[in-house]
Amino acid sequence: MKVGILGAGQLARMIALAGFPLGLEFIFLDPAADACANRLGEHLQGDYNDVSLLAQLAERADVVTYEFENVPSTVAEFLSAHTQVHPSPQALAVAQDRLIEKNFFNGIGIPTPAYAAVNSLEDLQAVMADIGYPAVLKSRTQGYDGKGQSVLKTVDDLAAAWHKLEGVPAIIEAFVPFTREVSVIAARNIAGDIVYYPLSENLHRGGILRVSECKTDDAMQEQAQTYITHLLEALDYVGVLALELFEFNGKLVANEFAPRVHNSGHWTIEGAQTSQFENHLRAILNLPLGATTAINKAAMVNFIGGLPSSETVLTIPGAHLHLYGKDPRKGRKVAHATIRTETDKSLAELTQKLTQIADQVDDS
Repeated sequence: MKVGILGAGQLARMIALAGFPLGLEFIFLDPAADACANRLGEHLQGDYNDVSLLAQLAERADVVTYEFENVPSTVAEFLSAHTQVHPSPQALAVAQDRLIEKNFFNGIGIPTPAYAAVNSLEDLQAVMADIGYPAVLKSRTQGYDGKGQSVLKTVDDLAAAWHKLEGVPAIIEAFVPFTREVSVIAARNIAGDIVYYPLSENLHRGGILRVSECKTDDAMQEQAQTYITHLLEALDYVGVLALELFEFNGKLVANEFAPRVHNSGHWTIEGAQTSQFENHLRAILNLPLGATTAINKAAMVNFIGGLPSSETVLTIPGAHLHLYGKDPRKGRKVAHATIRTETDKSLAELTQKLTQIADQVDDS
């Protein structure tokens, strides 16, 4: 069985590593010659819109999936006419546009912050009376890891924030004074079976995820599962999906969803009975889904910009280092480490040590 993946970055790499024990082979389509997953399978190098390469991928892959949501939805539509594609092009199209996404959330009963579409500075100025300050201006498309976003604190911020977006269609969202950011990850297979992972509590800095901690028996688990179930079923979704949420006044409101395996679920590699990557493959191949039970206490720390010393990380008890084979660069995710331990106290201590290492390589 051969799985095609659009994109050959670290998420594709981890999907392939999870698939090898299942006897799966992989073929990647990615424009970059040095894409970090290309040594784990065949690499079709070229643009995602290259019809010749897409035809090769469709012919040689039994099923196609993707590692990130900025692949043009037209590409997924083309492939779906020739082979199985999971998640569906519809899920990709909804996730790619923040306005469509927010409308979709509200249409299926998932609450969001107040928001409005803005297509000009005049639009932005007009809606601020309803949205209020502070607020966040975001491009509707191509936004990830904090890109294409500006926080608006006063009317004086409007013009500069709008010009920073260079006139692209945008969305303005009321700022949520959240107590914490969480995400829930679930997998749904072709038969419609669903499994849910424990909530991840997430810490971001500069718009990039830094730390995720598995929260077993969390008070918000049931509410998060209800929301993600609505989303999975409304999209007739197949694969792993992550729903990012804000907790505010004891309730959850949706930020966005990712139609793919997710950074906040990396702790599942060592910290769950079945990783999100294996369950994604099981889902798109319609295999029985694996147990998502957490193994002890678990967390994940991202290394951004710089690489840590392997020896320094691996001297920490319970630490597992994952290097992506990517050259260090400011703002780039180049590795992560997971921690698995017996108690909340030791998890906090060890995660703090990892975070200090991550901060040092980021600063360098």
